[in-house]
Amino acid sequence: MEKSTLITGGARSGKSALAERLALSATGRAIYIATAEAYDQEMADRIVAHQARRGPEWQTFHAPRKLVDALRQSDGGAPRLVDCLTLWLSNCMLSGGDWRSEGGLLAHEIAQQAAPIVFVTNEVGAGIVPENKLARDFRDAAGWLNQQIAQASDRVILCVSGYPVVVKPAPDGLEGILP
Repeated sequence: MEKSTLITGGARSGKSALAERLALSATGRAIYIATAEAYDQEMADRIVAHQARRGPEWQTFHAPRKLVDALRQSDGGAPRLVDCLTLWLSNCMLSGGDWRSEGGLLAHEIAQQAAPIVFVTNEVGAGIVPENKLARDFRDAAGWLNQQIAQASDRVILCVSGYPVVVKPAPDGLEGILP
């Protein structure tokens, strides 16, 4: 298993299910670092659905804001799955946190970790330009964060309609061109 993997894709692209399989593949057990907050019933239902998919082989950490701390506390054992970075980013932005600084710290922390990490994130910038400033700021911040974590990760996978496409390591002939 790669030390660090970023899995990205659109909504319902299969990225979380792939990340769960990948995290379990090394040892048959894993740590789930959840970033979601249940601010309404629909989100609470989504969280329950994710929990129902996981069995007793999962240990769960809840880290809606303190993701670097959760990585440090959980390091040294089973592989970890962080689901998801865009929810974590939302939490940072909505609480008035310095998301740029926290994102930089997160990217730096990846190299410090001993146990494997699988990150899930969303590709949010492939559609139309959002109509309001907060949504545009979030789209831009997610793009920036995804680039930071992709550069710090050993592998990047794009999920498209349930199928994984390996983006990093770079295909032959592009090694010196890509970041």
